[in-house]
Amino acid sequence: MPNVIAINAAARQGIIAAQATSDEMLLESIATGGRPAMHILYCRHNVRVYRFILRIVRDTTMAEDLVSQVFLDVWRTARQFEGRSQVSTWLLSIARFKALTALRQRRHEDIDQEDVLEIADQADTPEASLDRNDTSAILRACVAKLSPAHREIINLVYYHEKSVEEAGEIIGIPQSTVKTRMFYARKQLAELLKGAGVDSLAA
Repeated sequence: MPNVIAINAAARQGIIAAQATSDEMLLESIATGGRPAMHILYCRHNVRVYRFILRIVRDTTMAEDLVSQVFLDVWRTARQFEGRSQVSTWLLSIARFKALTALRQRRHEDIDQEDVLEIADQADTPEASLDRNDTSAILRACVAKLSPAHREIINLVYYHEKSVEEAGEIIGIPQSTVKTRMFYARKQLAELLKGAGVDSLAA
C-alpha cells in the first residue's frame, strides 16, 4: 500500500515547485511543448487578462473567447518571446491587439456604456468586498466616462499595476506620451470623482 504521507509530501513539493517557477521558465517549457507549464501560466494570468480585455470590449462572452485566443497564441508563439519585457506585459500586449481587432471587426459600434462589474479576487472576503462596493462602483462609473485613451492608461497603471515603461510597451507609445496621458487622465478622473462626492483619487 502506498505511503499516504509520502504521496502528500510529494504533492506539496510539486505545488511549491510550480509556484516558484518564473513566467520566463514556463515560457521556455511551453516553447518545447510543455503542457503542464501552459496550464500553470494560464492559471496564473487568465483572470488578469480577462479583466483587461473586458474593460476594452465590455462584453463578457467576447472577452472569454478572446482570452482563449490569447493563450492559444502564447502556445503557438512562446519561442518568439525575447525577454525584453515581463511576461505579463507581453500577455497584455497580445490581449490588447486581440481586443482592439475584435472591436474593429464588430459590425455594431453601439458599445454598451454600462459599468463593467469587477470580478472579485479570490482572496477577498465578503465583508471586504461589501466595504468597497460603493466606492468601487463610483470609481468604475467615473473611469467609464474617460476617453478611450485615458481609460486605457488608468486601466493599465491602477488596475494592472504597470509602470510607465510597461504601459508604453503595451500600447506602443513613448513614455513621455504615457506620462502626458496619465496627467490628464488623473486630472479628469479627479474632477469626475469630486462631482460624484469622492474628494480625491489615491496616488
